[in-house]
Amino acid sequence: MKFPVEAYRAVIRGERSGPLAAMARAALRVASWPYGLGVRQRNRGYDRGSRPVHRAAVPVVSVGNLSLGGTGKTPCVEHVARFYRERGVQVAILSRGYGAESGPNDEALVLEDNLPDVPHLQGADRSALADAAVEELEAELLVLDDGFQHRRLHRDLDIVLIDATSPPHRDWLFPRGTLREPASGLNRAGAILITRCDQASDAEVIAIREWLEARAPGVPIATTVHRPIANELNGATVGAFCGIGNPASFRRTLESIGATVAEFRTFPDHHAYTREDVAELEAWANRLPPGAVVATTQKDHVKLRLDELGGRPLHTVKIELAFTHGEEEFHEALSRVTHDQ
Repeated sequence: MKFPVEAYRAVIRGERSGPLAAMARAALRVASWPYGLGVRQRNRGYDRGSRPVHRAAVPVVSVGNLSLGGTGKTPCVEHVARFYRERGVQVAILSRGYGAESGPNDEALVLEDNLPDVPHLQGADRSALADAAVEELEAELLVLDDGFQHRRLHRDLDIVLIDATSPPHRDWLFPRGTLREPASGLNRAGAILITRCDQASDAEVIAIREWLEARAPGVPIATTVHRPIANELNGATVGAFCGIGNPASFRRTLESIGATVAEFRTFPDHHAYTREDVAELEAWANRLPPGAVVATTQKDHVKLRLDELGGRPLHTVKIELAFTHGEEEFHEALSRVTHDQ
């Protein structure tokens, strides 16, 4: 039996009302207390030096977040890796590789397509991966994907992503919410990016920035958007589907570029598509309005590798990170990592 992820999300976001939903939220909040205690004790061990930390032979830049789910890490990892590659630095990407037991997962496949000259190593022991990248691949800098809570590997810069559509000050610790650790963890950040700022109001972005400045004084904070690389769906009627951490953001992206979303289907994050899934999607695409096309994310397309579904063109929406404020300060923080060596 599959865990009802969507039902859980609806409960913690307050989208479900009534006594049962209220009782569930109360129970989840109680469950978050021992979780929070464990996280604080773990962080205290690293802060005091009682937990061992492995230092790689080259600089490490981590890209991570405070919360579970999608904050848009992959475009940021790509941006950071490309920044160093354009300056002649040999880069390797390290990640845990969720869902990669039978091969590279969706994030690795996307990065492989977009950065063919940057190797991507996946595995649970990222300290061992770091040593292998240096010794076998001659990497000069390592980008640690989703590494903010992976404190066993020393990093020279911690980049923390905050999703403007789901800010921490409106969230709770897991399992009552999606926060992996308390907001006090921001004191480890060396740079902060607020993502998807175009999907929140200006007032909300300002409020998030002020909240972050109070908890991470002196840390550069940049605002960014996830911008489609090509806009071929303007004016199109679209049936869209995805299996990512924040599916609502994909729908908003489609609407922002002028597409009319007639149907929208979601799958769990990192979903591994089966033949049955493809057959079901084919039947679903056949039922779309006349003239409609199908669209999905690059993370989903790299696993499907299809040009059409149900006789309709399948469009891949590729996303890049674009800065609206703070790009120079962010790049200065990246530059200091190599200049200080």
